[in-house]
Amino acid sequence: QVQLVESGGGLVQAGGSLRLSCAASGRTVISYAMGWFRQAPGKEREFVAAISWSGGNTGYADSVKGRFTISRDNAENTGYLQMNSLKPEDTAVYYCAADRHVDFTRVSSLYDYWGQGTQVTVSS
Repeated sequence: QVQLVESGGGLVQAGGSLRLSCAASGRTVISYAMGWFRQAPGKEREFVAAISWSGGNTGYADSVKGRFTISRDNAENTGYLQMNSLKPEDTAVYYCAADRHVDFTRVSSLYDYWGQGTQVTVSS
């Protein structure tokens, strides 16, 4: 089974930046879509960004467009989420996910593997 481990979360002031990483290990899959989701206290899990295996297709939630950038390095089996101009509303646990069947998807239920999550807290 594939294991995904997020890192890079922490506490940051509004307007600051963080870069989250998602490292895959174990029975890694050659071709897979990748996505980032987040869950704020008392709220349901929310789509943030997704990227195809080749990196040719990316998608973002309207709330993060222009501020967040998703990328991946397949040679290192690692995905990234660069978060700039952070707002208090971005405070949440962030999860990375991978899908081995679909090249690109924003649908959480289609992802096969999930990381443990990393906390991002933005103070105002």
